[in-house]
Order: sequence, then C-alpha cells, then structure tokens
Amino acid sequence: MLDRRQIVAALGTTALATLAPTALLAAPSIKPDDASALLVIDVQNCFLPGGSLAVKEGEQVVPVINKMAKAFSNVVMTQDWHTPGHVSFASVHSGKKPFETIDLPYGKQVLWPDHCVQGTDGAALSKDLAIPHAELIIRKGFHKDVDSYSAFLEADGKTSTGLAGYLKGRKIKRVFVAGLATDFCVAWTALDARKAGFEVYVVEDACRGIDNQGSLAKAWADMAKAGVKRIQSADIAVSA
Repeated sequence: MLDRRQIVAALGTTALATLAPTALLAAPSIKPDDASALLVIDVQNCFLPGGSLAVKEGEQVVPVINKMAKAFSNVVMTQDWHTPGHVSFASVHSGKKPFETIDLPYGKQVLWPDHCVQGTDGAALSKDLAIPHAELIIRKGFHKDVDSYSAFLEADGKTSTGLAGYLKGRKIKRVFVAGLATDFCVAWTALDARKAGFEVYVVEDACRGIDNQGSLAKAWADMAKAGVKRIQSADIAVSA
C-alpha cells in the first residue's frame, strides 16, 4: 500500500499537471545568435490592404516583424519583382481568371492579378517596416516566363537566387521565416531552406495566408513533413 507521503506526492504531481499544463509544456525562449537569420518575405504594398493581391490581415504582420527583427543581427528581405505581362498574371492568358491554374513548362501555375510590377508603388516594401539593419534585399520573379515564390529558387526548381550561397557564406545555420503569404512564398522559402540544409522556423503570427482551395493547410502539412518548426514570435527572446 502507498503511505501518506507517497499519496501526497502523487496528488501534488497531478494537481500541478492539471493546473499548469501550459507552463509544463512551454518551450524555452529561442535566442537568435550570429548563426541565425530572419527572412522577411514580400511585405509589399500589393499584398497589403488596398493592394491588387491583398492578403487578409496582411498589415498585422508588420509590427510583429518589426519587434522580432530587433533580436536578429542578420536580416534579409525579399520583394516580388515582376515584369509587365508576367507569365503568372491572369491578364496575359486569354479567357483565364485570377486563381485559376494552368500548366507551364515548369509545372502547375496559379494565375494571379497583376501585382508587384517592377518600379511601381505596389512593388515597394511597406513604409511601416522598420528594420534599418537589414543587410540584403532579394528580388525574385523578374524572369518574365517563370514565377518565383521561394527566396531560394525560382518555380522551375533549379534557377537560384543566390540566397543559399549568401547565407552559407555568412555561416548562417538556421533561418526564421516571416511575411506574406504563408501558403505560397513563405512556405516555398521554408521548404527550399530545408533542402539547402538549414534549420528552419516559420513564425506563424508573423505571417498571413491566402488559403486558395485549401492551400494553407497543405502548406503547413508540407512544412511539418519537411522538418520545418512552427513557432510564435513570443518564442523568440527579444531584448527590451
């Protein structure tokens, strides 16, 4: 039989688990180091309220990213940078509408409203981003006949942006991905970062998705399968 001390100890353990499950399971704060980089994906006017391809609640990522970026000494930002008449625009395909899918030589392509055309205000980064220490801006999607969601590779899966080489040259080991949109440019970036050998975290509350025909759930499932870690900005230690 259990003695009184054993019973009290068991009850205490049960009570602790019942009253404070969150505390017991909470992950420790992640402190970015010199081998860590924050990738801020496509926080551009076209993807914000009033833009031609606005992501619902897209503007809400900006203050989260600004705060989080203070924890990183290495920050890279990206811009969609399309030519006029880009192959991904529904307007260049007769009879096609935005969000329909077509086959192109490199695979399936979702058709989009015209967006982020080179040199336009829509292609500009949000004026509310406050990351003066960002070291590099990667522009993607500037080849007229191929789209580019990922910050690492164009949609053909072989044309490199040079980002992997840049990060490895800086001895970066792990990357944290935030921005727009979760289920396209963020997810493709995270997946290609894993393929390039980086430890990868996607900061969920610093992203927003489009969710076209279940694309958001699929993106999270694909990222989990690839070993991408899903975290919140509160998991990152930011100095006051």
